[in-house]
Amino acid sequence: MASRLDKDQSWIPKVIKKKTCSTFLEDTTTPSKQQLCQCGYPKACHISVATEDNFGAAIVSRWNTAEHTTEEPTDAFGDVEFFGKGRRHGKFVRLSSDTDPAVVYTLITQYWGIPPPNLVVSVVGGEGNLKMKTWLKDILRRGLIKAAQSTGAWIMTSGLQVGIGKYVGEAVRDHATASTQTTAKVVAMGIAPWGIVYDKKRLVNPKGSFPVQYTVSSDEEAEHALDDNYSAFLLVDDGTNNRVGGEIQFQARLEEHILTQRTGIGGRGSIEIPVLCMLIQGGPNMLERIYKATKNNIPWLILAGSGGIADILAEVITESFTAETLKKKVEAWIQKHFPSEDVLRSVELVQKIVENKHLVTVYNADLEGTEEFDTIILKALFKACKKHCTNALAYLDELKLAVAWNRVDIAKSELFNGEILWKSSDLEDPLTAALVNNKPEFVKLFIDNGTNIVEYLSYQRLEELYSSAAENCLLSTFLRKKQEERRPPHSQGPEHPLSSLGAGGKRRSYTLGEVLKVLSDLMGDFCEPLYGELFKPAGSGKNGTLLKPQELPYQVRKSSTPWTDLFIWAVLQNRNEMAIYFWEMGGESVSSGLVACRILREMARHESEAEGAQVMKELGAKFEQLALDVFNECYRHSEKRAFRLLVRRCPVWGRATCLQLATQADARNFLAHDGVQALLSQIWWGEMDRNTEVWRLGLSFFCPPFIFSNLIKFSHGTEEQVTEIPASELDSAEGDVLLQASEVSRDGEADVMVRAGNKRPFWMIRWKQFWGAPVTSFLGNVIMYFAFLFLFAYVLILDLPPLGPTKMELILYFWVLTLVFEEIRQTFFVSMNISMRKKVKLYFQDMWNKCDMLAILLFIIGVTGRMFRTWYEMGRVVLCLDYMVFSFRLIHIFAVNKQLGPKIIIVGKMMKDVFFFLFFLGVWLMAYGVATQGLLHHTETRANWIFRRVFYRPYLQIFGQIPLDEVDAARIQGSNCTDDPVAILMEELPPCTNTYANWLVILLLTIFLLVANILLVNLLIAMFSYTFSKVQENSDIYWKFQRYNLIVEYHKRPALAPPFIIFSHINIFIKRNIRKVPSVKSKLFIRDFSESVTSKLMTWEAVQKENYLVSCNRIKRESNMERLKRTAQKVESVLNYITDIREHDRRLRVLEQQVDYCTEALTWLAESLLQSNLIKNSRAPPTFTGPSSKKDTKP
Repeated sequence: MASRLDKDQSWIPKVIKKKTCSTFLEDTTTPSKQQLCQCGYPKACHISVATEDNFGAAIVSRWNTAEHTTEEPTDAFGDVEFFGKGRRHGKFVRLSSDTDPAVVYTLITQYWGIPPPNLVVSVVGGEGNLKMKTWLKDILRRGLIKAAQSTGAWIMTSGLQVGIGKYVGEAVRDHATASTQTTAKVVAMGIAPWGIVYDKKRLVNPKGSFPVQYTVSSDEEAEHALDDNYSAFLLVDDGTNNRVGGEIQFQARLEEHILTQRTGIGGRGSIEIPVLCMLIQGGPNMLERIYKATKNNIPWLILAGSGGIADILAEVITESFTAETLKKKVEAWIQKHFPSEDVLRSVELVQKIVENKHLVTVYNADLEGTEEFDTIILKALFKACKKHCTNALAYLDELKLAVAWNRVDIAKSELFNGEILWKSSDLEDPLTAALVNNKPEFVKLFIDNGTNIVEYLSYQRLEELYSSAAENCLLSTFLRKKQEERRPPHSQGPEHPLSSLGAGGKRRSYTLGEVLKVLSDLMGDFCEPLYGELFKPAGSGKNGTLLKPQELPYQVRKSSTPWTDLFIWAVLQNRNEMAIYFWEMGGESVSSGLVACRILREMARHESEAEGAQVMKELGAKFEQLALDVFNECYRHSEKRAFRLLVRRCPVWGRATCLQLATQADARNFLAHDGVQALLSQIWWGEMDRNTEVWRLGLSFFCPPFIFSNLIKFSHGTEEQVTEIPASELDSAEGDVLLQASEVSRDGEADVMVRAGNKRPFWMIRWKQFWGAPVTSFLGNVIMYFAFLFLFAYVLILDLPPLGPTKMELILYFWVLTLVFEEIRQTFFVSMNISMRKKVKLYFQDMWNKCDMLAILLFIIGVTGRMFRTWYEMGRVVLCLDYMVFSFRLIHIFAVNKQLGPKIIIVGKMMKDVFFFLFFLGVWLMAYGVATQGLLHHTETRANWIFRRVFYRPYLQIFGQIPLDEVDAARIQGSNCTDDPVAILMEELPPCTNTYANWLVILLLTIFLLVANILLVNLLIAMFSYTFSKVQENSDIYWKFQRYNLIVEYHKRPALAPPFIIFSHINIFIKRNIRKVPSVKSKLFIRDFSESVTSKLMTWEAVQKENYLVSCNRIKRESNMERLKRTAQKVESVLNYITDIREHDRRLRVLEQQVDYCTEALTWLAESLLQSNLIKNSRAPPTFTGPSSKKDTKP
């Protein structure tokens, strides 16, 4: 690509010209051995036409570049390679001083590949052998270069190794050496006269140089050599040689042209590129340039204390002089330092510059040393653009500039200080720039100052925000993939390197259709309400086909949930501060935090870079903690409302509850919260007292009449207490309990709701209260599962004849059949609003469901084999293995126990350590087993015996079973054996033991036992200890998470356990399919509230969130770091106040001088009038009487 662009620069000589002298006028003022023209070139360098025009030369005495030069195609352009300087490259071109600056700007930005600037800083002043002060070098290195890098600025100087250009080059070099950022390169550009460039002949090549080697020698003449620290050189040719000044006018015209260009600095290419000139030292010749620049509204920054004309300008700008005093002071200064200059012209220029003093900013390092230099530059630009009006449009470019530089402090002090009347529409483009460029502080500032986010965010603008995602981020990868999936198959070919850009180099544009698909992959069905309705045709059902984006009118519509849309956008781009701010501004804080946790953790799984994935995981954990903290605040304020918050359907997130979102996000800390566990305990025990002992529960289970006694306490024991509560009270957000006992019948399968005023019998109410509680269902399942295992064991051991199934076997078969029915019900009839495929996928996500399915499949295989005489033994073996699988299922049942649950978690984690241990042990076991088998029984050909001696015997040796009679030659007894392979294979005689090198066998046995019993076993113990200590801290959280899943499972189960569960299945089938009675048991975990109650609940949640944020801010303010920041701000404000006092004191002194002058003038005028005869008055003129004199005259 680069080489092709270099070859494409053949147009340069056709457009860009150089200047050559066309008239030879001899220079008689400069002594020389050869004839020199007034242009500086010798006569031999002129063409014949220039030297033969004697008549023209006779009537013209002074050479002029405009009249005595002609333009020809340039003969010097291309790349310059600085040999011996690390092979650095730069661009260069020789051009006429009259070249159109638009052509030059196009050459730089489009053909040289230098990005357009966000700012241009032209450093002028010091010339010749300038001795730079140390603090000035620091200003250039730490101030100017750093500011240029952070703002994307161009720095313009002479680009030569002399004067100010030399020191700017050194600053660029030092910054590049110390900087760790490889992508942010400082663009330094040299604009120098062609005639003074050292060894310029080397650069000449009419066809262009790609590159030309440029060597800088140590000669004194080499001080005008090109500096290798610059990126580009504009060598301005005005036809002169060894003369300076011809580049000044061209540089001024280039600055004026850049000032009219617009850049994408504000996010939409709607801001003019600011240009700032910085003066360091300088002579009187700079006054003309400063004056012309101020006429074109180009601001200047003058470094006070740098010397030269900069000091006098700094003094006259900061001090307030009268016209006469100013004239005298400038005349004295010019005559002292530059006696050969035109004093009157210099004074006139200074006076004109002072008239535009708002364009000139003075930087005093002693007073403003603590301030960042980019702040100084930005304030200088603001000062130059200061308007005396309140119309916000006049300050829009300055605001976009502040956004681009991320200087919210300056924006607050200069633009949002109450003097400018900003409208919401004025801030829309800057807000978009702040969002795209990740400037959260500016987003807060704009919203705090009146931006209406509802009017701002349309779906079209939201699509623009998604389209602005960086090409290398994960979101852009997802969107690009979804966009390619939408293309026709025949249009998909090999991806082009620039395929991420559209026509004209523009970014791809994405629609909310791709965003919806990405969210579907990350969140599942929870994202459907966000944008799903936008892509459904009118009157379509749930499975309606998506419309094409161009057929949709949704782009012009405003977003119904702007804060949520921006929150999701920020989360998908992994923007920490922005996402948290939108979370704070939006509603449904708990559910939104859990959704963000889910998205980020899912994205972390797809992130290829480990660092990026870790950042996403940390941000996901942060949102989980935010949701947890807000819910904790809600729970502390009102336990009952917090319960309603957990079970309320969230319409924004697919009508999912907070509990469902937490489960999907794997938010274990959230589910382990005391508030969530309290809700689970309330649902777990139902209407029974939570402190009921297990023996009371078991006694009532086996002897149902005890249910109607006082053995177990119920929350509602009388007939009057269980009457139906009106719906209005149930919808009240102030309710005392989550659900009343009679609102939902506790068996979860009530055919009808009891109407108000009707009363159920006491025995029916108490019966449903006991058997409808999940804890009763759990107890019944545990008891019956033990009975099932006992029956299974009895059949396997005592009652499994080969002739055919017995009665106990048939009971076992029926029992397993009821288990199959229950698994089918859990798979297909629990979640009714999703597809069949998703139901199966959801079922197999649970490990214990996989265990149940494995057990049932093994049972079917075993029973099938058992029915056939030839496969009887195989079936019996499978059933024995199946019994182990069914027994393993007990672990899940006892996970609900507070003591056993955490230990089960620890055991599960340790199983992973065992697998790693077995890997190391297997390697060592195989190595030792093969070696000993080869040494002792090399004639063995039986595969089963080889396997035993290679693996089984070494494994037993670890536990102390060492057969020395077979290993140690000293203890091997003589017996009938053979080395005949056929006899061994036919098992007529055992193989003989080889006693050769038996000492090696004993040595290997010793080493094997040492490594296996001491090293590996202790390694396993250490791994167990580490795992135990690591998991023990979080085992309670893991156990509570499993407890939630277990309670949800048994809450959904029927009250009766297998095999009696068949009656519950029949009852459910009749109610759902024949009587059409809907289930109401799910209201314990999922509830829909009326709009008024939902509004109150959301308002209450928002209040609790605000309380939480206030407490967090208070804690943050009280931290030591914040106190130090506030102290630093106060100290800075005091320093600014002292500076203002100095300014006021200076102004007062100036005012006193002016008053003294006026007093003297009036005194002189009064005395003159008295001495003259113009006024006839016998009374003397009044005299000034001070306070002291007045006091003395009192009687």
